[in-house]
Amino acid sequence: MKINAAVTSGEGKPFEIKDIELQEPKANEVLIRVVASGVCHTDMVARDTGITPKPAVLGHEGSGIIEKVGTGVENFEEGDHVVMSYVHCGNCEQCLSGYPATCEFLTPMNFGGKAQDGTHRHYEGDDELSMFFGQSSFATYAIAHEQNIVKVPKDVDLSILGPLGCGIQTGAGTVLNNLKPEFGTSIVIFGAGGVGLSAVMAAKIVNCEHIIAVDLHDSRLETAKELGATHVINGNKSEDVVEKIKEITGGGSHYAIDTTGVSPVVKQALQGLRPRGELAIIGVGSDFEMNLMEDLMAEGKMIKGVIEGDAVPKVFIPKLIRYYQQGLFPFDKLIKHYDFDDINQAFEDSESGETIKPVLKIGKE
Repeated sequence: MKINAAVTSGEGKPFEIKDIELQEPKANEVLIRVVASGVCHTDMVARDTGITPKPAVLGHEGSGIIEKVGTGVENFEEGDHVVMSYVHCGNCEQCLSGYPATCEFLTPMNFGGKAQDGTHRHYEGDDELSMFFGQSSFATYAIAHEQNIVKVPKDVDLSILGPLGCGIQTGAGTVLNNLKPEFGTSIVIFGAGGVGLSAVMAAKIVNCEHIIAVDLHDSRLETAKELGATHVINGNKSEDVVEKIKEITGGGSHYAIDTTGVSPVVKQALQGLRPRGELAIIGVGSDFEMNLMEDLMAEGKMIKGVIEGDAVPKVFIPKLIRYYQQGLFPFDKLIKHYDFDDINQAFEDSESGETIKPVLKIGKE
């Protein structure tokens, strides 16, 4: 079938809205009319680097309505409202142990450019286009495996739900599923973007005593305070972020989350912990240096990577929606909508920090 899709032709190339061909859903797949799709930092990395083959149709925070189901689909039907999330095999030791976000095949399945069965779904003429995260939701229609879609209530605005599939799930899940801070503990979140602010809201849900947001933008720090941060630190204005954290918390935080992937910031997060403190890394970064004795081992600290908030999407996303409906998780305050044609502007505004969470409005409910 003919669809419209945002195609990036090479590393760092802007998106072009094109008419392309999308194949029909195969066994255990569904055809989804995309209503909206969030813009995530991972989309930027995929656009600008070689982690996904080009040309490609990106987008991995899609929401929409099922229009057709393939053979073997049992738990979904036409008309269902769904959120699309990451792909996992469902059969490896990690998946079967309840940790699909660390699936042994996570990287090739989400970034390799092909559907779960190893074939392509998107074509421009005779040329294959890479698929992304098993969905490629920067398009008017998407094909997804039933394993990586989540049914959501029809009385909730679909145009805000897409980011639950990755960024918001990652921030909130790192707090609620992985760190699991106890009542009255302290947590510092480095980076007050969509992921970090989702972590702030989650920390408020579990009643952390100190919820400290660190960022370079005062506007984002103001939003952090509105969403539950008890303290904020502007890294550009504070001479010593680590000492400020220790002053606020009385010796260091119990937990920290880094969403930036910036090595000096990661080191601040680690050094701001109290003995036996835990640091979760969820930002994409590269090389990192520290003194093993002084920064880690001597005080029994822990540093670990967390993917997709250790979430099982089919279980976790409905929980986040219930929190939202109860007024406890107002993630809609992070979102600014853009027309599909303005996709490049949405990316630019996200990179500059002007918009916390851009969401492209692609179709109607």
